[in-house]
Amino acid sequence: MPCKCTENEFEQEHLSRLERYSNLGSLTRLTFDNLLPRGRSSDPQNQELFSHCCQVARDFAQEPKGWLVLSGPSSCGKTHLAAAIANYRLQGGHQAFFMIVPDLLDHLRTTFSPSSDIAYDELFERVRNAPLLVLDDLGSQSSTPWAGEKLFQILNHRFNAELPTVVTTIDPEELDERLAAKLRDPAIARQCDLEKPQLPLFQQVGGLSSQFLADKTFETFDARGMNADGKGRDSLQIALREARQFAETPENWLVLTGVHGCGKTHLAAAIANYQLRAGRPVFFTVVPDLLDHLRSTFSPESRVTYDRVFESVKTSPLLILDDLGTESNTSWAQEKLYQILNYRYNSQLATVITVAGFLEGIEGRLSSRLTDPKISIVIPIVAPDYRSQIKPSENTGTPSQSRRGRRPAR
Repeated sequence: MPCKCTENEFEQEHLSRLERYSNLGSLTRLTFDNLLPRGRSSDPQNQELFSHCCQVARDFAQEPKGWLVLSGPSSCGKTHLAAAIANYRLQGGHQAFFMIVPDLLDHLRTTFSPSSDIAYDELFERVRNAPLLVLDDLGSQSSTPWAGEKLFQILNHRFNAELPTVVTTIDPEELDERLAAKLRDPAIARQCDLEKPQLPLFQQVGGLSSQFLADKTFETFDARGMNADGKGRDSLQIALREARQFAETPENWLVLTGVHGCGKTHLAAAIANYQLRAGRPVFFTVVPDLLDHLRSTFSPESRVTYDRVFESVKTSPLLILDDLGTESNTSWAQEKLYQILNYRYNSQLATVITVAGFLEGIEGRLSSRLTDPKISIVIPIVAPDYRSQIKPSENTGTPSQSRRGRRPAR
């Protein structure tokens, strides 16, 4: 039978072996003392967020209770804060187990090897029951059913046992719903956003290639139309003027109606281009493609959650909905469109909508909002399709190809 001293030596060897798996050795330099107290961002709002999270992390390190979820973009300081908590506990003689999530899963896989110096059950139980567990970079692991199941087993056990846990992740909402639900449960978890989310400058679902967008500006828009009569040309001039004014000051709604190919999408894309050049975010989507995308997010293989896409569309500072009225007329599709437009209507968010045809074919709940003069201006374009390349000659009345080679406006 080993004596007490020998047992302690065995335990120290055992802990050292597990620390090598934890990879904290190279992170012992990351402490609260060498942490930038206001983070790396130059944005004053982000600096305030980081300073607040830093204080929350210090309080947690002194008395770990519940869960602390540190979220934010890469290189914002999440790992430094998490490692500082672990190092603080170790310096106080308390146990802390630090694991980078992809490394943890790799280590669990290697324990199945006959040459492994630690058994699977031993490592798995140590992670599940560590007095303080720090999981770094949750969400960066390979998304396999096995990996998802192991992480759920670990976090579910710690959730039920209310074991102190620190988790860093870029965005909890992009995780598997079973994990995300636990990370946002206010009964046990506290979430700290180290930086406010940065909206991508340009988001899109369907419709536009980068080349298509680059070509569609107000300068390349031909307000003379193709085979357009005087009334058609007048409507194009009005639409161009209103689109320019909207692009300069995007407020309320601009609704462009007309037949396919009359120039609606060109003007909508020109507004997007104008805003992007000014450094303002734009979400451009073709309505049927948007609905297909929302349906696809229900798939288990989808890397984007339904709520994430839906919220981005609903809350974008400027949303461009192209080809409304061409979607499948199902109750689900109409309900999703109503939720989007009703939210933006009540919030008075800047929106550009192109309607294929005219408003008579749009469902009543939608058309009543599109035509409300308090928020929306409707511009009907009565010019024909630009894609018709045949134009009567002004002198002879015979067809000519004078515009061959010019890109048609959609």
